[in-house]
Parts: sequence; structure tokens; C-alpha cells
Amino acid sequence: MGAPSALPLLLLFASCWAPGGANLSQDGYWQEQNLELGTLAPLEEAVGSTVWSSPDMLASQDSQPWTSDETVVAGGTVVLKCQVKDHEDSSLQWSNPAQQTLYFGEKRALRDNRIQLVRSTPHELSISISNVALADEGEYTCSIFTMPVRTAKSLVTVLGIPQKPIITGYKSSLREKDTTTLNCQSSGSKPAAQLTWRKGDQELHGEPTRIQEDPNGKTFTVSSSVTFQVTREDDGADIVCSVNHESLKGADRSTAQRIEVLYTPTAKIRPDPPHPREGQKLLLHCEGRGNPAPQQYLWEKEGSVPPLRMTQESALIFPFLNKSDSGTYGCTATSNMGSYKAYYTLNVNGTYLTHEAKGSDDAPDADTAIINAEGGQSGGDDKKEYFI
Repeated sequence: MGAPSALPLLLLFASCWAPGGANLSQDGYWQEQNLELGTLAPLEEAVGSTVWSSPDMLASQDSQPWTSDETVVAGGTVVLKCQVKDHEDSSLQWSNPAQQTLYFGEKRALRDNRIQLVRSTPHELSISISNVALADEGEYTCSIFTMPVRTAKSLVTVLGIPQKPIITGYKSSLREKDTTTLNCQSSGSKPAAQLTWRKGDQELHGEPTRIQEDPNGKTFTVSSSVTFQVTREDDGADIVCSVNHESLKGADRSTAQRIEVLYTPTAKIRPDPPHPREGQKLLLHCEGRGNPAPQQYLWEKEGSVPPLRMTQESALIFPFLNKSDSGTYGCTATSNMGSYKAYYTLNVNGTYLTHEAKGSDDAPDADTAIINAEGGQSGGDDKKEYFI
């Protein structure tokens, strides 16, 4: 004997279950009276349509709680808010990712003083979690115990704050034109932070940030390197590594490494007074600059031997200026990085006084300095005249 057909039972169930205003045709189709004449729907479609349009389902939508995802910085406070339109005489409940009940209505369920009640009404249950830790991250559940139980999820994301970056690789003073590499590292960020470099206000293009997961499996350590050639202008400059991360909210978190660059000295000769006259006292200042600063100055007059003066003082003094002082004077500024020689030509002829200055050293790219009437610099070997 064959198995009984399930169709009669299905038709019987459908005819008993059919809502008011809907008829079941002999071929197993629903015909709803409020539709256009002759519009038919298969049984399964009619069931779905009836469920969604039933008064019970509309009521259940009002009983569906809702909440929102939250992002919080580690150590901060997050507020979880759950609301419902129709509570159906039931209370709301919050549970943590481990499905431990935190609050059922206004009643505390978990003994954790970080978790506090913010607001409890028939339509809302809000709680706060202070001093949030990375372990608090996860999906929190708001439930209402209607028939059936309805739930809403809130994903809490905890941001790990990156530590202050550490710069390594600088050990001692650098020489001009040396190439150096500095390394920067910061741990504890979640998600992984980004590192940037700059020298003063100038951006330095370092290697892309490298990312490594920390042993806790939640945060990351990031690192970056930068390589550059130093110049004398970099002496005393700060090389800055900055960490960028959303948890910092725009706050600066950076570390600076000041570098020292050793370079050969330069010098220029400055007259004092700037417009000397015959018979006056004249001082020629040899102004040396370098790192280290020049420790010795040697004054010479072309055509005169031996040298006029070798001293740690940089000035050559003419107590009473006269015609015999005319000539070209040289000052050699010396440090343990090298030497630089500046020249100054003085001409006293009874009617006018002229002077000029220039500099040179052993380096092929040495600058030439010409001191003008105001004690500044000008290009070329122009001679300045002062009538007296």
C-alpha cells in the first residue's frame, strides 16, 4: 500500500489557517478578495505575504529592540543604549560577549563596578562601561523576553593607544656629507598605527611602516626607517618621528632626535669701525664659524714675514691707521675639521681709504666672501672706496 499523499493534509491545514478575506482554490492557490479580480498567488507566497501583513507581525516589529555599534579608546567610557517601541510588558536586558547578563532592567546582574546603569525605562535600557580594556571588545546583546525573544546586537570596538615612539640608530656626531639611518618604533596600537618622519618643517620620506602583531594577539608594533645625507645646515636639527592613529584624535605623539654635524670652518673679516679714517683706531675681526668652532686664528700680511699674529683671539688691531698699513691681510681660522682663509685688502693713500675681502680654503667648493661698506657680503672681488 503506497504512502498517503501529503496534499490533502496541506490543503486542510491551509483552509483552517487561512485568514479572513482569503479563499483557497481547488488547485492550491490563494485568492485574496482585496486584490484585483483573478490575481492568484501560490500557497507558499500567500503564507509569506499574510505573515508580513498580519496585525501580529506589525506588532512584533514594534517589539524589536534596536541599538548601535560603538567605538571607544582603551581606558575610556562607552555607553550602550537599547530602545524598543512596544515592550509588551517585558524588560530589556544587556549581555556581554560571553553571554553574561549585565543588567536586567534596572537590576545589576554582574558584579563589575565599571558597569553602571545610565537609564532604565520600559522603552530604554542604557548602561555605561568605564575604563574599557581591549578584552571588553566584542558583540553585546540587548534582549527583550517577548514571545519569541527578540534581540539586537551592538559591536563594541576598542582602540589600542600607540605608545610614544622610540628612535634608535644615532650614536655620535656625524660629519658633513655623511649618510645616516634612523629607526623608529611604537607598540600597542589597534588597529596598526602609521609612522611619519620630518626634519624641522621638512618631510622626510622614510620606508613604508612595517607591522608586527604583539604577543597579546590584539595590538600591533609598527616600525619605520629613514636614511638621509647630512649637511652643515643640519647641525642642531631635530629629526622627528610621529605616530598617527585615530585613538589620538589629532593629538601629537612624537619623539625628536637632535643631531650634531661636524663641518669645516668658514670665516669673514669685518672692519670696526665700518668706515675707518687715517689716524683712527681700526680693528679687523676675523669671524669664524664651524663645528667645532675655530680654536686658532693666524693673521698674515702679504709680502711680510713672519706672520703678524697667531692667537685664539680673532681681532687684529691697528692703534693708529696710516699709509704703511696698506696691504692685503689674511686670516686663517682653524679647527680640528680643517682651515679656512679670509682676505682683506686695505689701501691708505692720503686721500681715500679702500678695502676688500675674500675667503678661501682647501675645499674645491669653498665660498668667497667680500665685505662691503656695511660689513655684509657681496659677490665678486669688487673694491669699496671710502673718501677721507
